Amino acid sequence: MKTQGNGTNQKLPLQGAGGLRVIISGGGTGGHIFPAIAIANALKKLNPATEILFVGASGRMEMEKVPAAGYEIIGLDIQGLQRKSIMKNLMFPIKLISSVRKAVKIIKDFKPDACVGVGGYASGPLLYAASVMGIPTLIQEQNSYAGITNKWLGKKAKKICVAFDGMDKFFPAERIIKTGNPIRKESVDIAGKHMQALELYKLSSRKKTILVTGGSLGAGTLNKSIMAGLDKIIKADVQVIWQTGKFYYKGIKEQLGDNIHPNICVVEFLNRMDLAFAAADVIISRAGAGTIAELCVIKKPVILVPSPNVAEDHQTKNALALVTEDAAAFVADRDAEAKLVDKALELLNDKSLQKKLSDNIGRLAMPNADEVIAKEVIQITNNN
Repeated sequence: MKTQGNGTNQKLPLQGAGGLRVIISGGGTGGHIFPAIAIANALKKLNPATEILFVGASGRMEMEKVPAAGYEIIGLDIQGLQRKSIMKNLMFPIKLISSVRKAVKIIKDFKPDACVGVGGYASGPLLYAASVMGIPTLIQEQNSYAGITNKWLGKKAKKICVAFDGMDKFFPAERIIKTGNPIRKESVDIAGKHMQALELYKLSSRKKTILVTGGSLGAGTLNKSIMAGLDKIIKADVQVIWQTGKFYYKGIKEQLGDNIHPNICVVEFLNRMDLAFAAADVIISRAGAGTIAELCVIKKPVILVPSPNVAEDHQTKNALALVTEDAAAFVADRDAEAKLVDKALELLNDKSLQKKLSDNIGRLAMPNADEVIAKEVIQITNNN
């Protein structure tokens, strides 16, 4: 496996005066969509003449997020296999065949020089159609454990860009490049913002702060764990920025009542992720690949509580990839309600462990993944 540097000093292999035509496919979650948009932005930065078309799954969040970022998107009527519903799976073969046919038409109409898959339902039909039609493809595998679709598509892909070591278990080693995962640069820009962050959340500079984040929708386990340990947090005179997510915010506010302790800042969504990171001494988080990529860049001690409700339990595998490097602490979802707050308070009081975790997670950072991946997209068209 080849590991890329930051790519800033490489000569760009741009094609003539014109731009490339690139299709980027995938989505379903912010963890797929944000990296896809970051790659598109990097391609446009390298050559503004580049033409980009997104292909997503109809009805999924990419159909709103991608146009909001300024790009055109076409939807495929595709879904994933439903583990809990046999009836819903009856339509899967029909939708898959229909989506492949539509992908073929999209490729014929757009005439791309390359196709990129970032994961999500739409990646499979689009990249399969591209490989059959002789269009060079690149896979951006975000997790430490590749899903079935990407493993299959990887057999034909020109390049597979990964974020973790050991991915030759899933893909041909000679085509793997360790690039890291694209991040939201504005979210990790925390330098010099600590006091501004404390002011935003009305917190004290004399007290230690825990950030709890379960993503935009929230994480039930994290919310239950903080609620269960709230008395311990208050007794320790520790502050918490508690991001509940939209599904849980109203219920938690009702449980807490009007007299919320001043050490506890409850928010539905973190509109300024940079300030939330800047305020934190310790971070409690799920273990999505995009989140981990950002945590590596901000270099703060983190406790990962992987969600068990994801395909192939990939969040646990992502988290353990950091734990084996002494780069993060770990609490299993099933143990969190009983153990998470105690673990966080112990970490807050252990400066030596905080430093070790911060140093080690920082060594895993790959902050320029978007640009490096964009250059690989350009490269596969030159080598085709």
